[in-house]
Amino acid sequence: MIENNKDYKIAILGGTGKEGRGLAYRWAKAGFPIIIGSRNPIKAIETAEEIKNMLSNDIIITGTSNEQAAQNCQAAVLTVPYSAHKIIIESLKDFLHGKLFIDVTVPLTPPKVTKVQMPPAGSAAQESHLILGDTVLLAAAFHNISYENLLDDAQEINCDVLVTGTSKESRQSTLTLVKAAGFFGLDAGPIENSVVLEGLTSILIGINHQYKSNHAGIRITGITRTD
Repeated sequence: MIENNKDYKIAILGGTGKEGRGLAYRWAKAGFPIIIGSRNPIKAIETAEEIKNMLSNDIIITGTSNEQAAQNCQAAVLTVPYSAHKIIIESLKDFLHGKLFIDVTVPLTPPKVTKVQMPPAGSAAQESHLILGDTVLLAAAFHNISYENLLDDAQEINCDVLVTGTSKESRQSTLTLVKAAGFFGLDAGPIENSVVLEGLTSILIGINHQYKSNHAGIRITGITRTD
C-alpha cells in the first residue's frame, strides 16, 4: 500500500529511454524518490541529473545499475524495448519478490511497428507472469501514453491509462501511481487483458504516422469520471 510518497521508492528499470524518462519526471514531480536503473550506471546517473534539472532541487532522483535499482525500491517499473524484455526480467527476478512490478513493455518488432505482433505467451505482461510467477504484484500499464504526453504537463492530457494485473491489489496500487502521475486510470481486469492494451500501441503509432501527430491516445467514454 502506498501511504507516503516520500517513503515509497520507485525504480525505473531501463529508465534512460524516452518512456522511462517521462514516467520518472512525472513521479519525481509528485514527490516520489526515483531510482533510474540501466545496464550502464553512468548513463543512469546522467539521466537522473537531466530530470532533476527539469524540476526543483529538492526532488530525490538517483541513477544506478538495474540490479541495484530493483533491490532498493518498493515498486519497479520496466520500460525496455521488447528485445530486452525476457532477459532483463530473468536477471532481476530475485530482487523483485513481494514488490509491485509494473510492465510497460510493448512487443513491437521493427520495422513493422504499426503491425500488431504478440508473443507466444499472449502478451509481454503474460510473459513476465510466466517468469516471475506469483512472487510479485504484477501489473501492466502506460502502454498507450506517448513520451510527448508524459512530458507535456502544461495542459490536461486527453488520454486514459488502462491497468491490468494479476490481482486487485496490484491493479489498485498501480492506479494510485497513475493518479499521482496526473492521469485518469481504469481497472481493465486480469493480466490476460493486456494483449489488447499492448496491441493498441501499434495502432496508435500508425495513427500518429498517418495524421502527423505525436499525441494519439485512448479515452473511455460513458463512465462517471471522479478524481
